[in-house]
Amino acid sequence: MKRKTGQDRDITRKWRPATQAIRGGSARSEYGETSEALFLTSGYAYDCAEDAAARFSGDQQGMTYSRLQNPTVEMLEQRIALMEGAEACRSMATGMAAMTAALLCQLEIGDHVVASRALFGSCRWLTDTLLPKFGIKTTIIDGREFANWEAAIRPETKVFFFETPANPTMDIIDLKTVCGLAKSRAIVSVVDNAFATNVLQRPMEFGADVVAYSATKMMDGQGRVLAGAVCGNEEFINEVLLPFTRNTGPTLSAFNAWVVLKGLETLDLRIHRQSANALKIAEFLESRVARVNYPGLASHPQHALAMSQMDAAGPIMSLYLDGGRERAHGLLNALQLIDISNNIGDSRSLMTHPSSTTHYGLEEEARLEVGITEDMLRLNVGLEDSKDVMEDLHQALSSVGL
Repeated sequence: MKRKTGQDRDITRKWRPATQAIRGGSARSEYGETSEALFLTSGYAYDCAEDAAARFSGDQQGMTYSRLQNPTVEMLEQRIALMEGAEACRSMATGMAAMTAALLCQLEIGDHVVASRALFGSCRWLTDTLLPKFGIKTTIIDGREFANWEAAIRPETKVFFFETPANPTMDIIDLKTVCGLAKSRAIVSVVDNAFATNVLQRPMEFGADVVAYSATKMMDGQGRVLAGAVCGNEEFINEVLLPFTRNTGPTLSAFNAWVVLKGLETLDLRIHRQSANALKIAEFLESRVARVNYPGLASHPQHALAMSQMDAAGPIMSLYLDGGRERAHGLLNALQLIDISNNIGDSRSLMTHPSSTTHYGLEEEARLEVGITEDMLRLNVGLEDSKDVMEDLHQALSSVGL
């Protein structure tokens, strides 16, 4: 029986996102399975030596090696691309592999990058430490102000790199304006969209060239596996990114790809429920702590911009206790339901102290410049009953005098 090779791309692109999240990219084997098949293989056999040569030369379609292609991984890449509204996608072993590859594949000695200062700690290590080691200069700016992007451009500027909403300050960057500036100057805009995912925000609709993900977060959504993804047009993915990943090997395992495929099926339901829970909890916290950073709150200085770009504000927020590390750690240690964990996007509520965990590698001056103080906590709101989460926060806050 001849194997069914997949879907008609013209048809799948017409499907709405909720349908694409369940059926996009599916390719059934001769057994006709309804769930995606899991192909655990490192290599592939050929009918003859000539077929092997034709595969490697590109004259014949088919798999050659799982560092380059795997049927399960390919299904995930096609599904994410459909949901993103992108021409193509390549998956990676982790979110940081995705961020690293998205930058290094297109940069070389003498190039210049402009990056927003509010980034995940490891992304700041890329801009502040790794890229300069390769002779790539970086300028770090407050990305909330459009004038800063324009002022930082040099003749050798090749990339704008930013995250919105930002980790953990929840800064919002005007996608349309910043990406528009990049296009007008032939600069590639690379957007880390891990906090929002393509369900709540699709940066390419606002002019972004490349969108990168830690699929470990909301896309898996249940704290099970590590994964990353980079989306863009076919020319960037196949001619710029692919040669880099082919030869450096940040390959996503088939099993992890299969788990993320399952996660995507419920992403829309989960992230909207978690966003609704997060808004209730943010409103509760506003009356108890010094400050809450959550784009869904009217008090957020960029609330209007966030809601013009996002379908909902997502499950992540940060809060300031006004009391230093001792009070922050005290609250964490008093939690009974919420877990102390540096992960986000999980269906469980999680809380961490960024200054001593996710951003501990930044110099204190850099942390303070961004707004990561010793009394800041980051909260990932899960799928539990929001009343239970608020009751846990109430007793923990009370234990530290708040």
